[in-house]
Amino acid sequence: MFSETDGSRKSIGDVDVLYHDGLYHLFHLVLPNHDFIAHAVSTNGINWRRVKNALFIGDPGSWDDLMLWTMAVTPDPHQEGRWRMFYTGLSRRDQGKVQRVGLAYSKDLFHWKKAPVHWDDLRGANDPELVRKAREVGRDEPADSRHAEEDAESCYPLEADGRFYESTLEEGREWVSFRDPFYYSENGQGWLIMAARVKDGPVVRRGCVALYKETRPNHFEAMKALHHPGIYDDIEVPNLIRFENEYYLIGSLREDAKIRYWHTDWIGSPWRSYHDNVLMAQGNYAGRLCEDEKGWLFWNFFSVDTTDRTVNNLMPPPKRLMRTDDGLLRLTTFEGFDEWIEDAIDTRCVHSLKAGIGEEHCSVDGSTLELQSEAGFQAFVFDEQSENFRFRAQFKLHGKGKCGLVFRVDPETHDGYYLSLDLLKGVAQLRSWKTGPKGSGEQMMQFSSLQSGYWHSKNPGHANVQLIAFGSYLEFSMNGRVVLSLADQSFVRGVLGVYLETAHLELSEVSLNHMRTPYQSDDHLVTG
Repeated sequence: MFSETDGSRKSIGDVDVLYHDGLYHLFHLVLPNHDFIAHAVSTNGINWRRVKNALFIGDPGSWDDLMLWTMAVTPDPHQEGRWRMFYTGLSRRDQGKVQRVGLAYSKDLFHWKKAPVHWDDLRGANDPELVRKAREVGRDEPADSRHAEEDAESCYPLEADGRFYESTLEEGREWVSFRDPFYYSENGQGWLIMAARVKDGPVVRRGCVALYKETRPNHFEAMKALHHPGIYDDIEVPNLIRFENEYYLIGSLREDAKIRYWHTDWIGSPWRSYHDNVLMAQGNYAGRLCEDEKGWLFWNFFSVDTTDRTVNNLMPPPKRLMRTDDGLLRLTTFEGFDEWIEDAIDTRCVHSLKAGIGEEHCSVDGSTLELQSEAGFQAFVFDEQSENFRFRAQFKLHGKGKCGLVFRVDPETHDGYYLSLDLLKGVAQLRSWKTGPKGSGEQMMQFSSLQSGYWHSKNPGHANVQLIAFGSYLEFSMNGRVVLSLADQSFVRGVLGVYLETAHLELSEVSLNHMRTPYQSDDHLVTG
């Protein structure tokens, strides 16, 4: 899990990742100040090294002198070897109530220059020297007999167009939404989409995905909203991709802190929803896409506290984005985890977790086990304790009883993680269960629901399960689809096994492996 310095007041915010020449480039916000856009690099997409910060807030009087918000980095389609970063800025003059979109350039992804701003952005600046310096901000070297400032002259920052969107403080929430840019191009035509709000309708139902067309290099013209569901306050951090012959629009919703998506067969046709359009479970937010040589990767940040997404955020490892045969989007485990797999843990025998029962089940080769509990709760665990691991198995449930997994469980206190699996209805619920200090009375039983996820099974009772515990990162997959993805540090080590409650369960193709401890950079080891 990538994060800001452990124990500091800073936290990672919205992310954007770009893959180039074998290197993943992560650009992210730093909360709560929002005063710069940070930059980190990785060769494997899991452990990261911080490098030179990309952008800082502007000097006093600039349109972006208060805060920097979500950005998007793409190759410049108009100049080979150059990159563009569209980003959100807020000004002190507006007290941060009006959002605008700016542009910065880079030739190497490490050194960035802001594009020049148009003159009316300098209103109120009476110092001629300040005006002169502001005009020079972002000027790039000539290229192809064309200057960067000519590309963007009198265009930036982009603002919400009042013909289509809320654009003044007198409208709606008295706070202008125009942020989280994302650049999309197809057949030589470029588009910017961003989070905005239409002008009419119930105030907290105006959230939409705004659309701006690139009419000439670095100049954009506002158009009517790409999508307005008519139910959400905002659609944050939108993404637009074409996957095979279908278009997909992905956005994050503050209402339930989930990432959802819509689809259409042609831009201009209505956007449709599937019965299951939740891409990530609650707590995961601000998803972004990048493409490497193996396909699409999905990135986001995770909030340990979903009531306040400005503190204690982390960036989990990415997921691979897939499309099912019937058109639904699914996230699968990042194949980069394979590089972290170590020796196998013996799975030939399991024993009862309950003291005094002494029940043991063994198989010849460790790949097949048959477990049964006639009535009450029974957990059957492998002998060896582990910290970081990957567990895989095929489940076949007989009857209508309960089953699940336990992991990082203390053999004496039974404190640990309990993962309930309803293989008939398709529900996964992860909980932590631990014992409080002696004498704490009713507070001694410390029970916490961490995350829930859902899936649809074409063959109820049968499942291909995978569980990864990798530092503080926990990921559970069902039939190849990532159902749970979160961070928690309640327990770091213990035994793993299967629990049953009035159930008969067959396990086949069982495998359990240690994983190397994750680290954040080459400077020092950071677990979790």
